[in-house]
Amino acid sequence: MPQQDVREVEHEITVQAPADQIYRYLAEVENWPRLFPPTIFVDHVERSADQERIRIWATANGEAKNWTSRRWLKPRDRRIDFRQEVSPPPVASMGGAWVIEPLSDKESRVRLLHDYRAIDDDPASLAWIDKAVDTNSRKELGALKENIERAATTPQDLLMSFTDSVEVAGSAKDVYQFIYEADQWTERLPHVARVDMREDTPGLQILEMDTRTKDGSTHTTKSVRVCFPHQRIVYKQTTLPALMALHTGYWELREHENGVTAIAEHTVVINTDNITKVLGPDADVAQAKEFVRNALGGNSRATLNHAKDYAEQRS
Repeated sequence: MPQQDVREVEHEITVQAPADQIYRYLAEVENWPRLFPPTIFVDHVERSADQERIRIWATANGEAKNWTSRRWLKPRDRRIDFRQEVSPPPVASMGGAWVIEPLSDKESRVRLLHDYRAIDDDPASLAWIDKAVDTNSRKELGALKENIERAATTPQDLLMSFTDSVEVAGSAKDVYQFIYEADQWTERLPHVARVDMREDTPGLQILEMDTRTKDGSTHTTKSVRVCFPHQRIVYKQTTLPALMALHTGYWELREHENGVTAIAEHTVVINTDNITKVLGPDADVAQAKEFVRNALGGNSRATLNHAKDYAEQRS
């Protein structure tokens, strides 16, 4: 392969945090959907002390993509090398590294390296990859800086996770089908006013919908969903309600001898900039958390109960 066919690029940012702390955030891939806007979900395939294979679902130029990467963890060097095993078109190959360099005890430089080729070295495809890598790298580094520095300086806990569940005397397949077929939610769920769903890649959905609130108004959200048939649907909202800076979650089905436990989980970071705009001048983080918990939990419980009825009618 001629060397001139390989594009090599580098992005960097300075973060007000110790280098070892930043390395730990990057090494623990379960943090990525919270750290990086393009990342929807990351799952381990294999792992050892210094190597791992991970599956990544993310957006690139507004399109949902997924791939498997191998990573080599080098904590002493504060470096993580990565290489995609099978790259999604139009990428022929993609690899790179995270390199964290201490500038002082409390400040570090984070460098993100990429090397890549386009399929058939197509110029248009290479331009698409250039844009995707540049956009995602800037977003990832900016988000890494913002989230790590916020964790170090924010006095209030803005992160919350919670679950709701129902017991279903039916099959996991039927419950899953109800949640998977979100394009039919306007007919099936009273709180959903409009749905636009795309599934260009099987099991990878882009879902935009208008949800009704108690006062009759609607708000628009957009999510990317990763579907694991009859077991789990993981999602991340890419267009968020005003009170949320982050919203990830999953629907999970656990079969047992009496039927299925259907679970809805939400992880949210409160957007402090909008609390008083939405809830009034005297509102605080605790009230925002309660509001979000009630709103998301109410919609999730409604969805779970309709899915329960759907499945039990078919059992």
